[in-house]
Parts: sequence; C-alpha cells; structure tokens
Amino acid sequence: MEQWSEIRRRVLGEGVSKRQVLRETGMHWSTLEKILAHPEPPGYRGTQARERPKLGPYLERIAEILQADELVRSKKQRHTAKRIFERLQEEGYAGGYTQVKAAVRELRQCRLEVFLPLVHRPGEAQMDVGQALVHMDGKLRAIKFFVVSLPYSDAVFVQAFERACTETFAEAHRRAFEFWGGVPRRITYDNDTVLVAKILGVHRRQLTDGLWRLKSHYLFEPYFCTVRRANEKGVVEGMVRYVRCNFLVPVPEVRDLEELNAHLAAACERDLQRRLRGHQLRKHELLREDQAAFLPLPAVPFEACRTVPTCSNSRSLVRFDENDYSVPVAYAHRTVVAKGYVDRVRICRLDEVIAEHRRCWDRGQVCLEPLHYLPLLERKPGGLDHGLPFADWELPPCFEVLRARLQSTRPGGEGTREYIGVLRLLEKHPLPQLQAAVEKALACQALTRDCVVQFLLPPEQWCRTTFSLDGREHLRQVQVATTQVADYEELLAGAGGRT
Repeated sequence: MEQWSEIRRRVLGEGVSKRQVLRETGMHWSTLEKILAHPEPPGYRGTQARERPKLGPYLERIAEILQADELVRSKKQRHTAKRIFERLQEEGYAGGYTQVKAAVRELRQCRLEVFLPLVHRPGEAQMDVGQALVHMDGKLRAIKFFVVSLPYSDAVFVQAFERACTETFAEAHRRAFEFWGGVPRRITYDNDTVLVAKILGVHRRQLTDGLWRLKSHYLFEPYFCTVRRANEKGVVEGMVRYVRCNFLVPVPEVRDLEELNAHLAAACERDLQRRLRGHQLRKHELLREDQAAFLPLPAVPFEACRTVPTCSNSRSLVRFDENDYSVPVAYAHRTVVAKGYVDRVRICRLDEVIAEHRRCWDRGQVCLEPLHYLPLLERKPGGLDHGLPFADWELPPCFEVLRARLQSTRPGGEGTREYIGVLRLLEKHPLPQLQAAVEKALACQALTRDCVVQFLLPPEQWCRTTFSLDGREHLRQVQVATTQVADYEELLAGAGGRT
C-alpha cells in the first residue's frame, strides 16, 4: 500500500513520467495503469468462477448430504467437512481436502437463514421455559423456571417450579399478571404439549383444557410460533439466557422454592431500573406504556390448578399425578375430584373439601393423614400398632403415658379402645388443646375419655353481678321477709309426722 500511494503521488502529483516509474520499479504497464486508476488496491475482481474439474461432479452430492443433515435433530451427529471428504473419496473423488472444505463452507453460508426484524407493540408478551441448577436444602437440583417477557419494555418476570405442567403454567401466568398489575393482550408461546393438544395448521392450534380455562378467565389472545421457528419469540429466548446468567449465577443456595422465587422476584424488580440500548427511558418507565395497553385483572383470582375426576379405593386413597393421597374413611369407594396446585392437593366431593395434603412432586409416593383413619380403629384396634398411617405418627409423650396407664388398669383391650376414643377427639380439637387436656387428666388420675373431654370444655368465667331496680319501679313495693331457720324445722317435723 505504501508503494501504491507513493507511485500515485509522484505521477499524478509531481508529474513524473510513467516510463521513468516503469524503469525504476520494473512493473508491467497494465499494473501501473491499475495503480493510477484506483486510490487503493481493488482486490480480486474475477468475473467468472474458477473451474473445479475434480470437485465439480461432486458438488450436488455435497449439497444432498448437507440437506439430509437438516433432518438430523442432534447437531452433534451431523457431517463435518472432513467426514464429507472421506465419503467422497469412497465414491471416487480424487481431489484434495481443502477444496471440499471450501465448498462445504460456501454451501452452508447459502443455507443460513435471514430473519426479518419484528415490531413489538405495547401490551404484548412472550413466554418460555428454561432449566437451571440450584442448591436447595443442601442438594443440587435441576428446576424449571418460567420466563414471561414484555418485548416492548423488556420487563421480565421469572418464577421457578418443580416441573412444567398445567398447574405450574397457570400459576406462572397468575403471578406474572399480578406482578405487573394487568394482563397482556397477546401472549406468544412454543408448541408445548401442556398448551397445545393438536397442531391444525401453520398457526392454528387445538388448545388443551388448561389453556382454555386460563384464556377464558383472563381474556388474552394466545399466539403460537411456527413449528421449529422459535425465532418468532426471540425476545424471551434471549431473556431465558439472560436470566440464567444473571439471576442464577452464582448457583443460588436456598431452603425451598418459596425462598428461590422471592429471590427471582426481587431480581425482576431490580432489573426494571436498567436502561435499554437505543432507549432514553428505563424499563420501569417503558413498562407504564405496556400497562396502559393491558387488559384489567379479573375481580376473582384464577384458581391455578389441574382438576382430575377420580375415585377413592378400598384403602381410602386417591391417586393424583402418580401419587396416592388419603381421604377420610367415610369417603372410601366414592367418586371425588382431585385438584392439584403447585403447593397442595385438595380432594373434593360435591363442592366440599374433604382432604388437603402438601403436594408431593416425586413419583409413587403415599401421603397419609392419620386422622383420616381414626374411625376405622374402633373396629380394628390392632391397626394402631400395625397400620401404615400410624407408623410414623409423632404424638407428644403424654399420649404414650396415657396409653400405658389405660392398658395397665384395663386389660383385655379395653384400655386400647379407651385410648382410641381419646385420639378421636383430634377430629374436633387441635393437637395442642388436646395435649393440655391429657396432661391435666394424668395429673388428676382421671384416665377416661369422658374425663379428658371435661378438660376440653371452656371454663365459665365467674363475675359478681348486682341486680338493678332501674326501670323496674314496681319491684320496689315488694317486701321480702327474712328467712327463719326454725321454719325449716317445722317443715321437717311435719313431713316426719306424715310419714
């Protein structure tokens, strides 16, 4: 470049003859003409592609291999340029590897997709699910986190759950809408089976019952990306990576999901103070325009659960999500409805909640409530020692003392039955209250169920009262004589005489 510039300066600026420059440099006349015609070297300007006599017959074969690779889901098992070269050699190719590598690079560049920039209007949202590792209760666990993003303001809301299912999708929506104080008019999704029952066309979908309920309650419009075209919701795709790298690094150490979600919600609040590239306003200021375009929140909160009609079996258990939950034995062999929330399972019959358990997210577990099986003990008292619901039932020590004394004073099983009667008081009274009553009964040596019941009754509050004559003026004329004890003696004497 330095020689190029110097030659142009001497010939065009100082008037040195071209012949003198050719004698000094020894270059060709056409080269000098090119230097004088262009301020800088123009580079290669070939008008026709070079012929590749050895590779040419195999270019279509290379294109076929690359096209077949697009159908292979795992990118790690697609052809490399080296593997294509080896296959071409097996088919008779006699050229070098460099030509094959250049041809593969050119064909792949031609196949690269070009995307159209999208416009994002206020009041629209995108949703996606990611996965991350978390130290929870001392164990490293993989959790699912839901990301709901507003592309216009770039506001984001994140919550973590055990897994992605109907009830967690619904709960993530409910929390996001309450966080922002409104409902986006349109939400873009992937074609997840939790939301889509069947694909009917490019953008036509048969929705699942769970999404129908959510849509009917909040009145938003769901929009689904073209199959395998996640770029249509590219904002939330990038936000999933941002959340994982910024909200979940370093790996959080939490007690439970509740603490983790509090951490994520606080991170979303702080993120609203960020200023976007190309914008003068911060996120929380742009969010106001999104909120102005939102639908209002419904007056009644959404019940974020999955409802499953089922039937309790002979062991008074109801199966939900591959786990068994107990119900009172009075409802065994009955049709019921199980409602699964993110944190609990409710079992209902005829709109009445008959049982409620903490949600178990494992598989094949049995969740038992001992109180549900107490009525059965009156007919099967041996179940107190051998029944699974009572195997790990931890009661205060006073209950064991009461049972031991009852069994020692009432042999033949009567003491056990009396003790079961005391336990059945838990159906109406909380454990702390019954514990206090049992301790009082033990102190008084009142070792029966009826005596324990007496200590459960609320004591009457004594207070001194005075009868007032205000408003009862006619009573002032009443004279009450003083009672004489001798009068009672005469009554007794008279009664004795009649006898």
